[in-house]
Amino acid sequence: MMKMISGGVCAAKGYKAAGVHCGIRKSQTKKDLSMIVSAVPASAAAVYTTNLVKGAPLAVTKAHLENGVARAVICNSGNANTCNANGVEIAEQTCALAAQALGIDAGDIVVASTGVIGQPLDIAPIAAGIPALVEALSEDGSADAAEGIMTTDTELKEVAVEFEAGGATCRLGGIAKGSGMIHPNMATMLVFLTTDAAIAPAMLKKALSTDVQSTFNMLSIDGDTSTNDMVTVLANGLAGNPEIASDGPDFDAFMAALNTVTVQLCRMIAGDGEGATKLLECKVSGAKDLATARTVAKSVVCSTLLKAAMFGADANWGRVLCAIGYSGADVDVDRVDVAFKSGKGVIEVCKDGAGVPFSEEKAKEILLEKEIEILVGLNSGDASSAAWGCDLTYDYVKINGDYRT
Repeated sequence: MMKMISGGVCAAKGYKAAGVHCGIRKSQTKKDLSMIVSAVPASAAAVYTTNLVKGAPLAVTKAHLENGVARAVICNSGNANTCNANGVEIAEQTCALAAQALGIDAGDIVVASTGVIGQPLDIAPIAAGIPALVEALSEDGSADAAEGIMTTDTELKEVAVEFEAGGATCRLGGIAKGSGMIHPNMATMLVFLTTDAAIAPAMLKKALSTDVQSTFNMLSIDGDTSTNDMVTVLANGLAGNPEIASDGPDFDAFMAALNTVTVQLCRMIAGDGEGATKLLECKVSGAKDLATARTVAKSVVCSTLLKAAMFGADANWGRVLCAIGYSGADVDVDRVDVAFKSGKGVIEVCKDGAGVPFSEEKAKEILLEKEIEILVGLNSGDASSAAWGCDLTYDYVKINGDYRT
């Protein structure tokens, strides 16, 4: 039994969070420093960007999580700690200052950073802001923490669910930031997840590493893989369930809860892509295997031409077939079906690799909606997958034309 609940990263027992303005951003109305804290040591796992250029906090966090345990997360926004000569020093200082204020070990802290790449990052505003940040920690602080990690995001992104494991009621929630520079490989943007379920570090790592393959790795806004991408999860065990230490029904329940939260965060991120007006979801069915389904779905949502067509509500289905054709997947194009779907209905535009007569007026009505499904039938097997993206608009260029200045 699983249900959606409120509370984000504070929905689970034993977590507090906060977000404050410390002075990294010029605008005093924008929060730029966030923290999440568990009342007790928690199992911890993370996945990171595969970009060779990595933010210093990723290296520091990876070292801290070698023992599979963490207590807190701290993240700044507005200026990414990336490509700085003293980046590791800044990340370690941030952890040390946070640890001192919380009365915990610096090695139990996850540190993250997001914003403009290559700008010098001064520790002074972070050091000055940490006391107020710790003072603001609250069981109702998830939204503030979510606001504090935003960059070009226009909407807060937080989700939580309640589920059963080992006869106990458990909760799992998360917050995320991500609007541009999103084309993950083994991670995504910045996502912080918390749960009160008891689960061994090895199983937590297995759960997260498995889940990202069908969620965050199937998400693309603009084809650029960030330098700061990180997904972390803390599990403090305060729900009181028997520790999940192996595969079985309890692990399956945990995986289902995790996937529910991560899919919702994917949809939120895609729908809030820089300049976006529409959420795109490509659903591929009938693939000969999962790898083929994933490759096709990702290729379609990544197509710049298709994204532009969706912005213009143009049912240019040839761009879907084009993206399938260059995806590298082994597909029989003479079996491919394509349809577009939204709250206004569904319309078939391609059957067995060829166009079929359809109403352009009805197609436009369907494609003018905020959420569009691109349905692709490969008719070659039983595997399926989904990928998420957004349309490509004039505003994307405007936002990134002067992002730094």
